[in-house]
Amino acid sequence: MPLGEFDLIAQYLAPLSAGLPGAFSLTDDAAALPVPPGQELVVTTDAFIAGIHFLDTDGPARIAQKLLRVNLSDLAAKGATPYAYQLVLGLPAAPDAAWLAAFTAGLAEDQARFGIRLSGGDTVRAPGGLMLSLTALGLVPQGGMIRRSAALAGDALFVTGSIGDAWLGLQAKLGRLTLPAAAAAFCDTRLHLPEPRLGFGLGMRGLARAAMDVSDGLLQDAGHMARQAGLVVEISAADIPLSAAALAAGQPLTDLLAGGDDYEILLAAPLEAEAALQSLARDNATQLTRIGRFLAAGEGGDGLRLLDAAGQPMLIGPRGYQHF
Repeated sequence: MPLGEFDLIAQYLAPLSAGLPGAFSLTDDAAALPVPPGQELVVTTDAFIAGIHFLDTDGPARIAQKLLRVNLSDLAAKGATPYAYQLVLGLPAAPDAAWLAAFTAGLAEDQARFGIRLSGGDTVRAPGGLMLSLTALGLVPQGGMIRRSAALAGDALFVTGSIGDAWLGLQAKLGRLTLPAAAAAFCDTRLHLPEPRLGFGLGMRGLARAAMDVSDGLLQDAGHMARQAGLVVEISAADIPLSAAALAAGQPLTDLLAGGDDYEILLAAPLEAEAALQSLARDNATQLTRIGRFLAAGEGGDGLRLLDAAGQPMLIGPRGYQHF
């Protein structure tokens, strides 16, 4: 007998809400989540569509964990503490018990690691293929969310971690390039299991002026930060942090910078905050690299300039991923 919608919720999803006040074990039509005095909610949503954000061969546990982690990455960039999440599960056919067990096991593992619980959502039939959406809720002190648009001229641009590994992992997965076994495994993990920089994100409150996570490509996202602040961002190509795998792969730097799926934090901060930010990065076992600076809009460019080792502007093709 096929598993019904309400059996699916009770058996597989309700356990993910255990311990969250106001979730009511997913037995109601809504949750009632208390917000502590002096705090406010940060809300972020990502949708995953089969064939665009993941392949069916990725496996349900890794699909679930990436879905949760990319939302946690958004919370990290806002300086928010994870609180709860909503899940929309659109299944193309009658639920498969083995798939659901693996999917919810992946969520349970990361819930425990990152301190977040399921508060509700919806389950629907999706005839066009597997469709997932997750809305993450985080908490920050009142007015304390770090916005992407608050950089000032003279601020430095920093990024955590390394750039381009996930893009390399995807190219290898699609058979477009061959990587040595160790590099392939590293890049595959970076593609499927991004590491949300939550500890660093919490600590950068009061140090970073603006921040966002790198999801659609470093060039495109840095350009967003600059344009929304009415500035130009100048990036030094030689300073971009690349892993050993990326350095050895021999791919064009602009492809690595436009590839996306890095889920590192891109932040603007005054130069005098650099020492404190580097100390914070060390405390969180995170690499932090200064890669550029923000300039007044009257200093040229269309919001973004990429400079080579001689300080000359480089030609930039596609800057990042766009759905439309």
